[in-house]
Amino acid sequence: MKAVLAYSGGLDTSVILKLMQEKLGVEVITVTVDVGQKDEFEKIEEKAYKFGAVKHYYIDAKEEFANEYVSKAIKANALYEKAYPLATALARPLIVEKLVEVAKKEGANIIAHGCTGKGNDQVRFNLGIKALMPEAEILQPVAEWNLTRDWEMEYAKKHGIPVSDKIYSIDENIWGRSIEGGVLEDPFAEPPEEVWEWTVSPAKAPDEPEYLTIEFENGVPVALNGEKMPLLELVLKVNEIAGKHGVGRIDHIEDRTVGIKSREVYEAPAAVTLIKAHYDLEKLTMTKWLLEFKEFVDSKWSWLVYNGLWYEPLRHALEGFIDEAEKVVNGEVKVKLWKGNAVVVGRHSDNALYDIKVATYEKFSTFDQKLAKGFIELFGMQSVLAYNVMHGAKTVTSISELKETIKEIEKLAS
Repeated sequence: MKAVLAYSGGLDTSVILKLMQEKLGVEVITVTVDVGQKDEFEKIEEKAYKFGAVKHYYIDAKEEFANEYVSKAIKANALYEKAYPLATALARPLIVEKLVEVAKKEGANIIAHGCTGKGNDQVRFNLGIKALMPEAEILQPVAEWNLTRDWEMEYAKKHGIPVSDKIYSIDENIWGRSIEGGVLEDPFAEPPEEVWEWTVSPAKAPDEPEYLTIEFENGVPVALNGEKMPLLELVLKVNEIAGKHGVGRIDHIEDRTVGIKSREVYEAPAAVTLIKAHYDLEKLTMTKWLLEFKEFVDSKWSWLVYNGLWYEPLRHALEGFIDEAEKVVNGEVKVKLWKGNAVVVGRHSDNALYDIKVATYEKFSTFDQKLAKGFIELFGMQSVLAYNVMHGAKTVTSISELKETIKEIEKLAS
């Protein structure tokens, strides 16, 4: 019997690799998907074979992740609970897809992963596998076998599995880095400087600001400072530049899928910068009605992705709307990076709904200000009427009342 294991090379998945052989007697095929994490993939492969894998797959999916997943997140201004750019959540469906591809290729009927029973990833993995390969048996050893970190450490020592003394649990890809554990579990404790890797402290960031000009086509970044480049390259460059200025640190209280409130700390320089620039360009090119409705759509899209519902038909339907709306989101946005802040300071588009002839206060304005009086009367009519009624004013509600009112007015006039 064959099984496929999502393998990171860390403590959990290395212990699981050994346990699957011991408990189930299966041949384990390990799969590592590269979505931009800074790992030593050759060493991960060596560990996989050392601890019993019969075959190992390394899959470079960085470009696919950028083009097919990150691009969608940018167009949707994807921020779960207005804060988290969904870096880990976005990568999970892609990893699941690769696991299923390998399982089908190798004839494996078990797909295993190292997710705990407390987090969101178990939902993302399990639902994705069920959608793409319903016949597969899903194995979740940490939860099903009730593995604890203390027990895993002892087991690892007995079997020669390297044990790290790291305090924090970290997941990263090109779109962001998440940090959990240690002092971060106290929501009142400020994250120590040691947890940050992609961003410098704003206090130590350069004293001079740096400007980025980001060009968008149909809502997707295509050029940086006038240089056209693939999205993957652009994201990596913005991560580096914005991180140098301390941009992209996120610390917030998050509602997990399983109902737990957790304190989450993220680094996402490119995500914070690009989403901010993208949304600003939307405000320049979309009507207020479209923009208002799209904010609701974006929020729902982010909620679905966060909660592991990548294969929910609603996501596809929402993307149909988003793609149509994004056809006008073309142009350039100028962003100022300085001391932890990314501030939009300029924007331009051939699809701009800003018209200086209408907006200006100068004499060449084409706006007829006399129209405003009637507009104000109609625009606020119900609100003003409601206020007056609530404060005792009497309204005319029938023809007979109207006739009586007219008579009273005529009597007063005479």
